[in-house]
Amino acid sequence: MAHLVETMAFVGQTPWHGLGNELTPNQPIEIWAQQAGMNWRIESSDVSYMAQNEKGQSIIMPFEEQRVLYRSDTHAPLSVVSQRFQEVQPMEILHFYKDLTEQSGFELETAGVLKGGKKFWALAKTGQSSALKGKDVSNGYILLATACDGTLATTAQFTSIRVVCNNTLAIALKGQNNSAGVVKVPHSTRFDAEKVKHQLGISVRAWDEHMYEMKQLSQLKVTQQEAAAYFDAVFNNTSLSVAEQDESIIQFYRNAAMPNQSNSSRPDNKTEPNGRAMSKVMTMFNGHGRGAELSSAKDTAYGLLCSITEFCDHERRAMSTDHRLDSAWFGAGASIKQRGLEQALRMIA
Repeated sequence: MAHLVETMAFVGQTPWHGLGNELTPNQPIEIWAQQAGMNWRIESSDVSYMAQNEKGQSIIMPFEEQRVLYRSDTHAPLSVVSQRFQEVQPMEILHFYKDLTEQSGFELETAGVLKGGKKFWALAKTGQSSALKGKDVSNGYILLATACDGTLATTAQFTSIRVVCNNTLAIALKGQNNSAGVVKVPHSTRFDAEKVKHQLGISVRAWDEHMYEMKQLSQLKVTQQEAAAYFDAVFNNTSLSVAEQDESIIQFYRNAAMPNQSNSSRPDNKTEPNGRAMSKVMTMFNGHGRGAELSSAKDTAYGLLCSITEFCDHERRAMSTDHRLDSAWFGAGASIKQRGLEQALRMIA
């Protein structure tokens, strides 16, 4: 099976997805571009189509409303877009970090290309780091990613990575272009790197707020009933009252124990669409997850969130490791983690 990952480069420890070419620290942008497979440009050509005239001869006709985007090195097609589409070049993603690495102490850590060039990103460590009780350390990053196939706006966001398990979590991702932790530039607008940096603030505010919330979660003890209700809310978009939580945990374990039974054969004819996943995250929460026995995570709301992030980054079913990476950062896995964060924060609201 062909990999989604075209090329990837990294420094330091092998990334959680286990892919890429290792670089020594402090390499120039040009070396990153070469090793990460980003040393090419997106070119474009107006769309044409073949028709036949009245004599039966083939003629090529223009369709001026759309363009084909293609790679400059291989000429492989990437997507068909409107004339208004503003593409972002791979080197623009890397150059976004140039002054940050040279002047502000940032360090590029991973960069790469997915889906043959349709999507690419770079991730840099900001130098921010915090520890919860039990020496549970998280480091701060900025992820910049874009796509030319219509699946992703150019997105810059703060991201935390928990060291003990390499779990990734977007910080303050509230779905608004001007939120503290994320900036999204639609492809109908020209990408302005300096404006994006200004909007992000490149400051400690988003990180400090995020770690304050994680500290609150690490101090909130939860029962098994509350854990079951939380996972049900994350995976099935439910919202259970305290009075409903006893029934929730009974149904949770009933369905987790029989994930393969048909709907008609289950007691009370109730279904649990994500029973297997919910059973897995509950098991990780109850001591089998990476770092689950640390005092910050054991029987706490923070432990619930860590079980969700670990599941999406490491355990969720995927066609390959690179499909899981794409999902965890940009797709369904990222959405599940976002719901997990939102549900956890409701517990301390």
